[in-house]
Amino acid sequence: MIHETLDQKSEPLLTPEAFYGKHEKICDVCVITFSCKVIEWALQNLSCEKVAEIGCCNGNRPIYLTEWKGKKIAFYMTFVSSSGAATCLEEVRCLTGCRDYVVFGSCGTLNGQLTDGKLIIPTHAYRDEGLSYHYIAASEYIEMKDWKKVADFMEERKISYLTGRTWTTDALYRETSGKAAKLRKDGCITVEMELAGLQAVCEYHGLSLQAFLFASDYLDSEDWHNELLGSEHEWDMQIKCFRLALDLFKSPS
Repeated sequence: MIHETLDQKSEPLLTPEAFYGKHEKICDVCVITFSCKVIEWALQNLSCEKVAEIGCCNGNRPIYLTEWKGKKIAFYMTFVSSSGAATCLEEVRCLTGCRDYVVFGSCGTLNGQLTDGKLIIPTHAYRDEGLSYHYIAASEYIEMKDWKKVADFMEERKISYLTGRTWTTDALYRETSGKAAKLRKDGCITVEMELAGLQAVCEYHGLSLQAFLFASDYLDSEDWHNELLGSEHEWDMQIKCFRLALDLFKSPS
């Protein structure tokens, strides 16, 4: 089986360093966003410097550096999907020397009654994607190891949140009602496309990853329905979450 072919004995044939060379650490933490609106807001409202680019034939992705409350913070807009986001993380790790990451974004909810009005802190990600199996041994779930740090931060800020499992899948249009029901019964409260892969890369390289989500669309009935995705309210939420992410990381590793 393909999920049983992990090779932990030999070295990778290709590394980001082969493309970009080796780089010194330039920031305390790096914030990952999926939203172009967040980048627009940051460039308009923060003092930012473009310090590097993630190279891609689809178009390069800039990495910016800003200072926020005495911390040097890098940030960038990543690709959607586990493979895309994890590959960006690999390259940002090389280009910035960063060891600590914060990621946030929207997700589908599997239980709107639970998630409405709350931020969501994933504790484990169901590995229904392919990339993570190239980094760590096969398992159904991967733990989001720093979820308690995120929960402590939300407690301190008195922000309404809940914790639970998330379903990471590469197959956006194969999120079936039967699969959703099965994973809901297993404790999954959200579905997204990246967290299992991002956490696997971080575990492989010994990096830290703090993650939180907000619900934008609903998969808690037989039919999909959208309350937030693509709306102005979603853009507002993305920017509010970005500001939280800037505050979330407390001290360098």
